[in-house]
Amino acid sequence: MRGVVGGLVWQRQWRNVRSVCTDDITDGFQSSSVKIFDRHLKRKQRDRAAWLMRPKDTLVDTVAENLLDRLEMWMVLVHKIGPNVRYVDEEISIYIQIWIARCMTLAHGSEAKWLATIVLDAMAVCSNGGSMEFNRDCKKTFPTALCLGGYLAAIRRLLRGRGAIEKLIMMDTSYDMVKMCNDAEKNMPHENIETSFIVGDEEFLPIKDSSLDLVISCLGLHWTNDLPGAMIQSRIALKPDGLFLAAILGGETLKELRVACTVAQMEREGGVSPRVSPLAQVRDAGNLLTRAGFTLPAVDVDEYTVRYRSGEQSLVLSIAALELIEHLRAMGETNALLQRNKILKRETALATAAVYESMFAAEDGTVPATFQVRMSSLSYKIVVCSK
Repeated sequence: MRGVVGGLVWQRQWRNVRSVCTDDITDGFQSSSVKIFDRHLKRKQRDRAAWLMRPKDTLVDTVAENLLDRLEMWMVLVHKIGPNVRYVDEEISIYIQIWIARCMTLAHGSEAKWLATIVLDAMAVCSNGGSMEFNRDCKKTFPTALCLGGYLAAIRRLLRGRGAIEKLIMMDTSYDMVKMCNDAEKNMPHENIETSFIVGDEEFLPIKDSSLDLVISCLGLHWTNDLPGAMIQSRIALKPDGLFLAAILGGETLKELRVACTVAQMEREGGVSPRVSPLAQVRDAGNLLTRAGFTLPAVDVDEYTVRYRSGEQSLVLSIAALELIEHLRAMGETNALLQRNKILKRETALATAAVYESMFAAEDGTVPATFQVRMSSLSYKIVVCSK
């Protein structure tokens, strides 16, 4: 699916992942023995981003809206179907799981109710001649929610009553980011939401077990050294019928910048050192979600192309490239590798800009940057079983 949102070109692919939580998945969090990111540096970068962050960022707002659309979709499905569904035929159970996962993947804005209708029609077809029991008293709201890292302010601003949230916990590793959200909360319209703020680490979640109805993270978890561990902790913090929604940057993010940096370093320095942080590949999504122990995971991929333009045509590239770097700083998405080269030579930087222009600049003088966002819509414990 392709579209343009406020000058932002985006493309959607979808993947449905069905997994079963196996008994050998251990509850609890296991520390990763390999440290890739400098968490202390990332905290400083997010402190800086709190002061540089744009009031409204088209890229961030679009990702946040798409993530919240999945929350709305899930409320429709839970209201119609219920978290506890029993089917006579085990094969029917598998079909329904796939349909629910597909709806969570394709849901976008006004499509939610329409897709929920498709699920119900599919259930009626699959269960022809059988019997079903629905739990009509199921909970269809998320009274207690945790907004975990990333773009807290965008999620809070765009929430607009979705999820029927009564208590919202906003947590980030950055004190300045949390303070900024706290200050912004005073100007929020009154929505009867009790909001609290925590400075904490996603890798050591300071939340009581089985205390949350919803965990939502918008572009925050991809900087953790132990992503499965962070997701396992989120699962443990959820109630049995809770929901986990996350958006993280994928491996194709900033692919143009990666190529330009590699070519420039080979030409000027005779070797390559990492300038762009590695990110999780989409093909690993299924194993990641299964390891975290979630049921009915649905994963889809959005690709956004942001174009940076300069007012001076003679300096299009240098200014546009600078705008890209400044945008990354304002997002808190600059390099945080432990094994990074802390010095960037001037001639290498200029060569990177020249390569970027020659390989990727468009006819209108703009320079593109790709952001791949992997959306994960995961129900924790929806029981589907046979009699």
